[in-house]
Amino acid sequence: MGHSLLCLLGLFSLQHPVNTGSVEFQFPSKPTVTLQPSWTQIYSGETVTVRCEIQGGEGAQWTYEWRAAKLNTPPTSNEYRIIRATESDSGGYSCRGRRGYFFSEWSDIITLTVSYKPKAKLRADNTAVPVGGSVTLTCSVNPSSSSGWKYYWYRDEKSSEALTTQDAVFHSNGQISVSQEGLYRCRGGRGNPVYYTEDSQSVRIGKTASNRPVVTLYPNWSEIYRGETITVRCEIHGGDTEWDYEWETNSMIKAPNQNEYRIRSASSSNSGNYRCKGRMKSSQHKTTEWSDSVTLTVSDSK
Repeated sequence: MGHSLLCLLGLFSLQHPVNTGSVEFQFPSKPTVTLQPSWTQIYSGETVTVRCEIQGGEGAQWTYEWRAAKLNTPPTSNEYRIIRATESDSGGYSCRGRRGYFFSEWSDIITLTVSYKPKAKLRADNTAVPVGGSVTLTCSVNPSSSSGWKYYWYRDEKSSEALTTQDAVFHSNGQISVSQEGLYRCRGGRGNPVYYTEDSQSVRIGKTASNRPVVTLYPNWSEIYRGETITVRCEIHGGDTEWDYEWETNSMIKAPNQNEYRIRSASSSNSGNYRCKGRMKSSQHKTTEWSDSVTLTVSDSK
């Protein structure tokens, strides 16, 4: 063992001149494998560069050895480019440098995960733009651990042209605010050249009509007794528009989608809050705002 070490040092001395009695050759630090871009989670079709960096070995004529998931012909250079990655490129990557008879240590393993092309997800906080207001749309790419995404938004009239600041208010976290009705969708993109996700599902955004309904009770008693009869009515004033009606209630009995609901022989199951909104028959994407709630209490005692 001692003899072998002396021979190896002798080889280094031959290859590197002695200066003031010491060998000039310095052992470099352990190599590092890096990715460019630096995402360890990428998707099929993306491009990534794998690089082996040896700090302290600058200027030396290194050749490189790789241990990699899929390298039919392993390169001897310090980097190689994975173009249009597939799931088979997933796995661990490590490298080491060689200079003459000297080998560096193997680097730590960096793990690359290649998944199927993702689909963007679109969420709307409301599907109807209130009068004078806007609706917030949120676009995201799963898994949330993946990073570097920018978001691109589209509306039906401009199906292949992304929305600009003239069309919406852009926020920094994958959100926009829109005030125009239409069929919206989004997708994510990252890298250079840009790699795009699949488009999200489309969400139809309509406009809220200025008419706001009012819920009324006939007779106008908010508290009635078991067995009585009362009518809950949704009234939309103004214009001659024809409406379909939608009710929301926390009572045990679901109200029909008509402008009024007649309760015959009321019971405690009819107790609850009632509110309604209208949807234009001529344009199903235009609705009113919800009315204020009216509370109906049915007492069991006579």
